[in-house]
This record gives sequence, structure tokens and C-alpha cells, in this order.
Amino acid sequence: MNPTAPHATEEHDIEPIEATVPEQLAGKRFDQALAEMFPEFSRSRLTEWIKSGDALLDGETVKPKVAVNGGETVSLAAKQQVETDAVAEDIPLQILYSDADVLVVNKPAGLVVHPGAGNPRGTMVNALLHFDAEMAQLPRAGIVHRLDKDTSGLMVVARSLRAHAGLIEQLSSRTVHRQYVAVVQGPMVAGNTVDAPIDRHSHDRVRMAVVKEGAGREAITHYRVRERFRSHTVVECRLETGRTHQIRVHMAYVKHPLIGDPLYGGSFKLPKAASEALVETLRAFRRQALHAEKLSFIHPVGGEELSFEAPVPDDMVRLMDALREDTRLFNAG
Repeated sequence: MNPTAPHATEEHDIEPIEATVPEQLAGKRFDQALAEMFPEFSRSRLTEWIKSGDALLDGETVKPKVAVNGGETVSLAAKQQVETDAVAEDIPLQILYSDADVLVVNKPAGLVVHPGAGNPRGTMVNALLHFDAEMAQLPRAGIVHRLDKDTSGLMVVARSLRAHAGLIEQLSSRTVHRQYVAVVQGPMVAGNTVDAPIDRHSHDRVRMAVVKEGAGREAITHYRVRERFRSHTVVECRLETGRTHQIRVHMAYVKHPLIGDPLYGGSFKLPKAASEALVETLRAFRRQALHAEKLSFIHPVGGEELSFEAPVPDDMVRLMDALREDTRLFNAG
């Protein structure tokens, strides 16, 4: 197979994937539970596999609407259509760890993870295919979770189907530890937990939004204050779930949107009596101030626990330095 050939697809048998239904999915329909457990596959394809007997629940063929109890074994053995329309591109990647089954990458801000409308080239997938052409055999070239284009930091990527299945199961069972640092608007008093479901915005399909209980997908973010400035706060966020734009949406929901966030940050605001240096820094910061700084998971093949840390990038360091100096000058009066 030539991973650089545009718009080519092929089908092949995937290795049987087995995973345990997480307890928190108890009560959901089988097709809904599968969609939560295997987000790399479309819901329609998962439903087809259930109906064809290629997706089994405790070894049995069941209907898509059957409710799961949590703890059952799911088996997937189907033909997976592998997309190979992404081209390999020589794009530098900062790889912190690599073996035959997984990669850990420190993604820079500005790099799109997966090709899509408006971004057919120049993505992390294109870079991964240049690094290892065999990754074209994997769903989404091994991508098991994403970071937004302008969010920097750590991602784990599968290099084998067995690792892909194991990482997806860990993400579904919420045993992957992901910690972020963010700079938000407004002085925060203390940390808390945001437990508020997220779905597509009702009017703007680019945006996500907190929706009423019972709608959307469960989303839980734990955060604590790391450093306070006079008009801003550095917070440490830990994801219990991994929804699209989750930290950005939840921080805006509690009235502390991220600095520089073009979707959820609201109108540009300057603190009263801001120093000229701070004004210049804030105006120049053109991305959401969010960085995935820590990542821990169990190696999906070897079984050992792996932990990684990526230092806060220079642009966020300069932003925090400017906020710190502005606070010092303001307090000095």
C-alpha cells in the first residue's frame, strides 16, 4: 500500500479487539456504549457491525438497543476500511517516546491533528505517515485522542492495532491521566469541579456548549488554582472525560474563559491601568492559553506505567511573566 496515494482506500481484517464496558456506561444502549468506547469508528459502522455479528457483547450477538450493565466484554472482529488519502509530509515532530507500539508527541500550537475540511495537508497525521508509513494501516493513523489546533502539549499515538485497542479502552475507562495548564480571565478564588454535559451549540456548529442535564455527553473537568494575578489566574485542569473543546467550554461556563480563546473568550478585555507591556503581550497572544503538560497511561502491550511532562511553551511563559510583572507594579502602586 502506498500511503502517499491520494483518495485510496482498502479493506482488511483488523485484529480482534476486546475491551471491557466501563461501569459508567451502565444503562446505555449497546450501540451508544460502543460509540463512547470506540470514537475512532463511526456510529453507523459500529451499528452495522452489531447487526452483522462482528461486534459481540459477552460473546453473544445482541441488538443495538440492548442496555449494557458495565463490566461485559466487547469483541470487535470486522473489516475496517483504512483511509489512505493523507499524504506523508516531512513535518518536524517532537517525539518524547517511541517504541513498536506507541509514540508520545509534544504537539506545538498551530498544528492541526487530523486532515479535514480546509486542512488537507500540513497536519500531525501527515507528519506521522512520514515518520512511519505503516501507520496508514491504523484507524486515523493511530490517533486515539486529539488536541485543538492551537492547544499545545502531550499526545499518545498508537503504532499497532493492539496498542490502538488498549489505548482506546484506557481512554474509555478514564485511566489515562491528562493534566493541562491554562491562563484564564478574572481572579479565581479556589478550584472546583465542573460536571456539565457538552454538545454541539444549537446555532453555531463550530462551537460546543454546555447543555441541560440528560442531553449531550457527560463532561467532567477538575481544576485548581496554581497562581493568581490581579485580573487573571493560572489554573491546573485535569480531565475525567475528553470532549471536544472541554476545558475551553467549561472555563467559559464558570465565567473564566481562557485568554486568547477565539470561540469562547468573548470580547477582548484589558485590566484597568494595565501596563504598556501587558497590553502589548495580551494583544499579541492569538491562541487559547492552554497546554497539555502531563500525560500518564499504562503501556497497552508491556503493562508498565508511563508518565511524561512537557514544559509550558515560551509564548505562555512570556504571557505569565507579563501578568506577574503587571500585578507586581499594580500592588507597588
